[in-house]
Amino acid sequence: ASGRDLARLAQRLSDFSHANVLDMGCGAGHASFVAAQHANSVVAYDLSASMLEVVAGAAEERHLSNITLRQGYAEKLPFEDASFEVVISRYSAHHWHDVGQALREVYRVLKPGGVLIIMDVMSPGHPVSDIWLQTVEALRDTSHVRNYSSGEWLTIVNNAMLVTNTVITDRLSLEFRSWVTRMRTPAPLVEAIRLYQASAPVEVSH
Repeated sequence: ASGRDLARLAQRLSDFSHANVLDMGCGAGHASFVAAQHANSVVAYDLSASMLEVVAGAAEERHLSNITLRQGYAEKLPFEDASFEVVISRYSAHHWHDVGQALREVYRVLKPGGVLIIMDVMSPGHPVSDIWLQTVEALRDTSHVRNYSSGEWLTIVNNAMLVTNTVITDRLSLEFRSWVTRMRTPAPLVEAIRLYQASAPVEVSH
């Protein structure tokens, strides 16, 4: 995988060559692989054992020996206090059942002065656009919980005793067929998404 977000991540991590990094909800490991090229060590952490197997195989192919794998929930991290200089989450937070608790765990495992980097789809905030986005996401992937707005994120981060330093927004263009194929969305749900898109109100379609 490639993209502007991974390029920004690489640039941000260039100052953390001695850091221990946690990739929360690592998925297929794209952020972990970027981090491993810059940091001292990376823990690829995910709830899915099958995803961790994918990461293990890809890390071996890339000859990345500084990645270790751990399985578990975002809301209950199996790490000691102050274990990491950097915590990353890329397109994972919208799956977490309790984002507030997960970020409180991040606060616990980060060293003083540590950095949290979250990359995820954000809700536009408008009620009509929001319900449309959440519905499409849930039809595509039934493990989806919620995409939060920027205001919601700022509140959640603040409540976890973390301080927001920078918010960067970007537009992400997606090709529909590959978007549903990589999630293995069942055909009836793919058709439901198409029908739902066709009926999108003006606030959404523009």
